[in-house]
Amino acid sequence: MSAIARRGLMLVLSSPSGAGKSTLSRKLLQVDSNVAMSVSATTRPKRRNEVDGQDYFFVSPEKFAGMLREDAFLEHATVFGNQYGTPKAPVEAALSAGRDVLFDIDWQGTQQLSQSAKDDLVRVFILPPSKLELERRLHTRAEDSEEVVAGRMAKANDEISHWAEYDYIILNEDIDQAEKHLYSILAAERLKRQRQTGLVDFVKILTGGLI
Repeated sequence: MSAIARRGLMLVLSSPSGAGKSTLSRKLLQVDSNVAMSVSATTRPKRRNEVDGQDYFFVSPEKFAGMLREDAFLEHATVFGNQYGTPKAPVEAALSAGRDVLFDIDWQGTQQLSQSAKDDLVRVFILPPSKLELERRLHTRAEDSEEVVAGRMAKANDEISHWAEYDYIILNEDIDQAEKHLYSILAAERLKRQRQTGLVDFVKILTGGLI
């Protein structure tokens, strides 16, 4: 079977904390070698177990400011005094090579990407089945204090209110079913005519140059 060259896509997953976007991201990366996780640049110090270029691109505030001046980011934000941004160059290189890039970001980052990425972007929002279940999941993962869980729950309504800005909505009541829905979205988006950059040449060869 002949492969048709295609341009990669930018797959954004967003959700309130605890709804499952990180779990779905991890599962997708495990099963699909053609998907790469977006790596952000940050000014925050590197932690002991982190790898530069894999977890983040660790840069100085001066370097980050220079990248901002050069319009080198697809999106950027300041969080707790540290700056974060998605460099354009590695994402564009992956897309041009036919690889898909996965983004685990919030609605604010997604809005910025929507302004710069245009046709490359596929936006998916993950919803929990209920607020009660969302709170249960936050408690079950036992990563946060009661105070932090309360803060995440208070923020959930604001995050969920942006659902209509996304192309697809997945209700994550069952993680296996949600995973299947995500794969279906990715498969369909990969087959879109405008992403199959080699389609014209393929059809010409197929028809003996008659089209």
